[in-house]
Parts: sequence; structure tokens; C-alpha cells
Amino acid sequence: MAGVVELTRREFEELVADALDTIPEHLAQLMDNVVITVEEESPDGLLGVYEGVPLTERGDTYFGVLPDVIHIYQRNICAICETRDQVVEEVGITVVHEIAHHFGIDDDRLMELGWG
Repeated sequence: MAGVVELTRREFEELVADALDTIPEHLAQLMDNVVITVEEESPDGLLGVYEGVPLTERGDTYFGVLPDVIHIYQRNICAICETRDQVVEEVGITVVHEIAHHFGIDDDRLMELGWG
């Protein structure tokens, strides 16, 4: 590997925003009570993580709860990439992967769909 791709926080946040813009509008409108954050680094080496109650598991008693959170880990993503283009691709994959969890799609199904 040539080395870690260095991006400012602002540049990385813009890549996350660009990835979010690729989510089809009809799906983006279905996202509910979720925030997406950029974090510096995951101690577990994760690229992203979803924390919350997937839409498929919310019932009549789901109200008054804090928003779900999707964390995207800048340093972890940049560490596995050799070019800015690879970072763009990995951010897109990670954002879609974590949003899929918000919709109740688990890792096994994501692997079947080619997003593993």
C-alpha cells in the first residue's frame, strides 16, 4: 500500500454528503429519525456503524426516542485506501451499507446483494 490518503475533515464530510445525495429520493424520504455523523476513528477498525432501531423493527411503541446514529469513520476508511478515488468509492459503499441497516437489511443479505 502506498500510504494513507489524507483528507481534511471538511473534505471527508463533503464525500459523505455526496454519497448521501446518491440515495434515491424515494428511499431518502423513508429514512426516519436518523442522523449521520463523521467520526475520527473507530477503535474496532470499523468503517461505519449503525446504532438504533431499524425501521422494520419499529412498532406502535416507537416514539420519543433519540435518533438512530450512523457513524462513518474517516481515519479507518482513509487508512485502507491508496487514492482519493478509492476513498470516494469506500465512503459510498459504507454509507449505503449503514443506511441498509437502518432499513433492516442485515449483513448476510448485504453480502448476497454484493454490498458486503
